[in-house]
Amino acid sequence: MTAVSDDQRALFGQSTAVFASLTGPSHVVESANPAYAATFGAEQSPAALAADLDAAFRTGEARTARDIRIVLGAGPLEREAFFDFTYEPRLDPDGVVTGIHLIGVETTQVKHAQRLMAEHRVLLEQIARQAPLAEVLDGMARKIEDLAPQEVLVSVLLADPDGLHLRHGAAPSLPDFYNEAIDGIATGDGVGSCGTAAHRREPVIVTDITTDPFWADFKDLAGRAGLAACWSTPILARDGSLLGTFAMYHHTPRVPQDSDLALAQIFAGTAALAIERHHIEQAKTVAEAHAASARDELTKAVLAEQKLRAEAEERAAAAAELAAQMRTAAAAQATAPHPERCQLGGKAGCPETAEIKLADSWGDAAWGCPAHVEEVIINVRSVFIASEELGGLATYLNR
Repeated sequence: MTAVSDDQRALFGQSTAVFASLTGPSHVVESANPAYAATFGAEQSPAALAADLDAAFRTGEARTARDIRIVLGAGPLEREAFFDFTYEPRLDPDGVVTGIHLIGVETTQVKHAQRLMAEHRVLLEQIARQAPLAEVLDGMARKIEDLAPQEVLVSVLLADPDGLHLRHGAAPSLPDFYNEAIDGIATGDGVGSCGTAAHRREPVIVTDITTDPFWADFKDLAGRAGLAACWSTPILARDGSLLGTFAMYHHTPRVPQDSDLALAQIFAGTAALAIERHHIEQAKTVAEAHAASARDELTKAVLAEQKLRAEAEERAAAAAELAAQMRTAAAAQATAPHPERCQLGGKAGCPETAEIKLADSWGDAAWGCPAHVEEVIINVRSVFIASEELGGLATYLNR
């Protein structure tokens, strides 16, 4: 069998049969097995069964009843219990009903377990629907607290990615000051129940916080919160990495039963499913964001490359046009009187042959070689290729 099946079997527990032979219309206990005496007492039948017993006694017909609620014990020991009963009339030789054989099986643990498993299925459906992690964990904690046979306060802490600290996940019934105080608690041996369980990767059961050395640094905090026992189970991923802890607190010192441990194991596994699904969705969101960012950057790069290409093409076209204009000007000005050498070389001078005449908007003019003429035209906006027909300013204004 798998571990989960074992845990489920532990939740349902072992049912104990009770038997009593009742006599007379008052249903006085004539004989009973020890389980009946321990549960209901040795003298009288439970008042909750009076109507069914009366009917069986009056009609002489066998009857059955399911999920009969009976309150057992008193004061702090009072508890709600459920039973399935069979009522078998006892007949004398003349066929007259003289009493009832009462057989009962307690179904309390089964009923609670069935309700818990139904809620467990609801949680699994929430996880499958990708409900928010906080909603799933808070709902899980509240359901366990509502359905557990004895009072319990549930807490879920989430591990940091490095596994060195635990953060608040859900704890609807613990005081706010307590949740704030343990938010970010370190994992380590002897760091309360949860820090130790996270460090050891195994359940840690503290039945009395006031005397346990694991709680030496947190005993006063637990006292202010009214906490006396804490059982913590690590929440582990499928690869064994730490996801968090699942804790069950109690207001009085308490030793867990097998059903308590099974409950913790089942819901720690459920929390693991929810947390792993959350991590997967987070990673998916981050990956999608990175992919979208990469697509945006690629689009920007393509647009920038297209812009650069267009600008390069424009520059190439302009350069070609300028080169053509310079060739035309050089041919047209070849017969005009002009200095032998380029006048645009600055202080260093230029030994190249002067071929093209330039002018500016103020009417100044100079002759230069093709290289210097091109450089000046590109870098000085007011300069242009002169012509013999127009003066400097007129040519600038009418070009």
